[in-house]
Amino acid sequence: MQGLSSPADVAAAAQLACLLEASAPKPGNVAPERHFRDTRYEDFLASAVAIGPALSTAGSRPLGEVIQAAAEATARWARANTNLGIILLLAPLARAAVRPGGTLRDRVRGVLSETTVDDAAAVYAAIRLARPGGLGRADVEDVAAAPTVTLRQAMALAAERDAVAREYVTDFATTFEVGAPALRAARADGLAWSDATVEAFLALLGTGPDTHIARKLGADAAAAVSRRARQVTATGGVRQAAGREALARLDAELRDPTNSRNPGTTADLTCAALFVVILEGGWDR
Repeated sequence: MQGLSSPADVAAAAQLACLLEASAPKPGNVAPERHFRDTRYEDFLASAVAIGPALSTAGSRPLGEVIQAAAEATARWARANTNLGIILLLAPLARAAVRPGGTLRDRVRGVLSETTVDDAAAVYAAIRLARPGGLGRADVEDVAAAPTVTLRQAMALAAERDAVAREYVTDFATTFEVGAPALRAARADGLAWSDATVEAFLALLGTGPDTHIARKLGADAAAAVSRRARQVTATGGVRQAAGREALARLDAELRDPTNSRNPGTTADLTCAALFVVILEGGWDR
């Protein structure tokens, strides 16, 4: 399919990206037959469907309102936070996708430059509703209080500790420069969407430590997981039997009753990469 720009197509592409991401057996994440104590694979499917109507309004409503509406829709379908990071990443991309002219990344840059204090207030409300794990408290512009800066400025304050926030101040550098290229390369080599998604996930995890793990267990633990991802890729990843065995070992290492080693932020970035590739015509029927 060629590049997608109608509100309905953009919303469908977002839902498809979420479903592909949730369904790929990425190490340490929820996937089919791989549930967490408080969330199941079906919660992620429901969440993927739930955000479609909100994202279809990305071109006609303020960015913050779109994010808040998507978070509220998710809360009606899932018991715990399943997709706040994904919503934060997909909403600016959806808003850019329905705009004319330039590349998708050029348009994302424009969307991010226009964020307001009202956008930040709506996003703070979305974060309070989702109650993501490991959020903690910030010395400045904490989400428990009313913001005094724009959404992009608020994200800049969190960029060092959160890879999703970092995308807002780098014009989605990780998504466009790591995740989407890895996904396209895998698809060009003939990998199925599921394997291509896992390969893109490993590329993202190997490039930068997962900030969800870092917030819960510290920088050293996150860096160790990132090293393990690089080792799995060096062993062949999804492309070779030895790599698949290494993937299975990494998955086992990352699972525990509290899901503290879940590379959740990397999964969010993987979903954003899927959305970009689909928006730019990568869904080959």
